[in-house]
This record gives sequence, C-alpha cells and structure tokens, in this order.
Amino acid sequence: MNGAALLFHSYRRVRALLLGAGALLAGFQLLLCLAAKAMHELNAFGQLTSLIPDFLRQLMGPSLISLMSFGGIVAVGYFHIAVMGALVALAIALATEVSAEIELRFVDLILSRPLARHWLITRSVVVLICATAWLLLAMSLGTCLGLYLLAPPGSAEPTLRLVRILIFNLGALILCWGGLTLAVAAVSRRRSAAGSAAGFLALATYLFDYIAQVWKPAAKIAWLFPFHYYNALRLLTTSDLPLREIRVLLCFAGAGIAVAYILFSRRDL
Repeated sequence: MNGAALLFHSYRRVRALLLGAGALLAGFQLLLCLAAKAMHELNAFGQLTSLIPDFLRQLMGPSLISLMSFGGIVAVGYFHIAVMGALVALAIALATEVSAEIELRFVDLILSRPLARHWLITRSVVVLICATAWLLLAMSLGTCLGLYLLAPPGSAEPTLRLVRILIFNLGALILCWGGLTLAVAAVSRRRSAAGSAAGFLALATYLFDYIAQVWKPAAKIAWLFPFHYYNALRLLTTSDLPLREIRVLLCFAGAGIAVAYILFSRRDL
C-alpha cells in the first residue's frame, strides 16, 4: 500500500457522507433563498425587526439591519449555528480516522507495508482540506442557483464578494478544528475518546466566546480561543476580508497539524 492507495481508501469510506452532506448544504441554501423571497414579498423584515428585544439589538448592533434583509437571510447559512456545528463535527469525524485505525489495529496492516508513518497524518490532512473545499463549493453552488432562480427583482442580494468572504471565514474555522482534532487523535487509541475530547473542547470554547461578548472579565482571555476569530455576523456590515482572523484560525490549524506529526511519530503503536 502506498500513500495514494491509502488516500483513495479513506475517500472511499467517506464518499457517501460527503456527497450527502454537500447535497444537504446546497439544499439548505436553496431553502434559505426561498424563505428570503417569501419574506421579501410579504415585507416581513421590518415586522421581524420590531419584535427583537432591545438588549439583542444592542448586542448585534448594525449587523441587525443587514441581517433583516433578503441578502442577510441568504447569508445566514454560512454562520447558522446548526451549519457551523455540523461542519465542525464533520471535521472532527474526519480528523479522528487515524484513531479508528489504531483502535481496529488496521494500522498494523498499513505499516507492515513499505509506507512511512507520516502518511497516516498526511492522508488525514489532505482528506480534511479536500472535504472542506467540496462542502463549501456545494454551499456556494446552492447559493448561486437559489439567487438565479428565486431572487425577486429589486431585492438586496448578497454580493459575490460577501459570499467569498463568508466561505473563506467558514473554511478557516473548519480547518482550525480539524487540525486541533488531529493533534488529539494522534495520541488517542480510541476514536470515541478523541472525538469526545475535541467535541467537548469545541462546545466549551464556543459557549465561552458567547459569554465573553457580554461579560468583560471573560473577554480579556477570549483571544485564546478559536471562536473569538469567527464573527461572521459582523461581516454583513463590511466588505473587508478578515485577513487577521483567517490567519489566526489557519495558524491554529497549522499548529495542530504540526503537533500531530510530532506526537504521532514518537508514539508507540
């Protein structure tokens, strides 16, 4: 078995999951376009804005105005908690494949061939990057198709630049948690343990960042956690690419991958 064969084997195991997830995400974007069209035709955005409590208006700031529009509803798919949580969970599942191979002793068969140990980590990195690209491509295709078929005349459609920015931001977050999970999986002998640890860490840091938005003591250390650098709602009010936030998230991903290589090369299999 060589590196290409190992990579093909991994893709064959997850192809149905990736195809299904891509179709689901594209369909969700189409449904958002349909919902935004219905709200636009009923002039419901102003009514919804009036129902939002004052404290939530203050918390969201100018982003609320951008969100309560046709383009804002369409863009929700790129930072909706369900979509974000599902993509992070999928990244965790892909990154823990090496733990499953150790648990099932499949790693013994792999390394009995003339294959360098680092290929197990390299394979996971390539799978993670390609899977992220495919899922974001499916989302963007769903958005473009929905806008082409369903956007009513005169509606404030999201610009192509905004969609690209949201895609880059979400992709950096997915790679971040994939890289961090890979570091955990590199030292774990059970996939469930690695996945649970990474999932708990993701949930805990997300909740902490949410609290940090309204509690100043927590805000002082929020910069230590990945979700502090993922504020897609703010992007609705600006057309600037958040290069600093994306770089930090990719640095988290790179650090996790580097640690995974080091730990996996030294562990006893």
